[in-house]
Amino acid sequence: MELSPYYEKKMDCLNCKKSFPTLKVRSKFIKVASSDSDFQPIYADENVQALYYNVFVCEHCGFSFTEDFTKYFAPGIKEQIDEQITKKWVHHDFNGERTVFQAIQAYKLALLCADIKKEKSVAKAGLALRLGWLYRSLKNAGQEQRFLKIARDQYMESFSTEDYASTQMSGVRIMYMIAELSRRLGDNENATRFFSKVIENQRTGGEAKLVEMAKEQWELMRANRT
Repeated sequence: MELSPYYEKKMDCLNCKKSFPTLKVRSKFIKVASSDSDFQPIYADENVQALYYNVFVCEHCGFSFTEDFTKYFAPGIKEQIDEQITKKWVHHDFNGERTVFQAIQAYKLALLCADIKKEKSVAKAGLALRLGWLYRSLKNAGQEQRFLKIARDQYMESFSTEDYASTQMSGVRIMYMIAELSRRLGDNENATRFFSKVIENQRTGGEAKLVEMAKEQWELMRANRT
């Protein structure tokens, strides 16, 4: 019998605490052939898109979250989730294999939940960025730009508040993301400012790969201007 790329995992909802099944992709099936300059993964097997399964959608209350969400709910937040999400929730099951459209729906739900729950800007940026990638895969430039802008603005917020400090994101990577997303949005002023911040970082022995990428994108911008 051939092994499926997917397996079912039981999740406990952060909000209502009930458990629900969700599909995950086995790591041996996740082969990234290359990645875009804003880190969008291009999978070797385009039929197995691990990106589609990062969001867990609770079938009971509609609360949607990723592994980046904190378990803490500030006072009054659960009531807001109940009002804005659970009361409007029509039971549907995200447990099967997802299409790109179901993935988009799941990410939009997670972004709404992150907003209500006041998750860190760095987490909201990651959700918006992935929505940008999903729309890019559909060649929907308008929606791609819309979500890349949300991602860029949330990364700016994260950079100024340093809320990325206890996450896997480094300051250099945040600066690179601001620069690259600004470049893609045609905001050359911010792109230039933040690419130079990344490049300056090489003196402190910062992340060499990001410094190289920043130099490449900087050159690309300069070439496009002349």
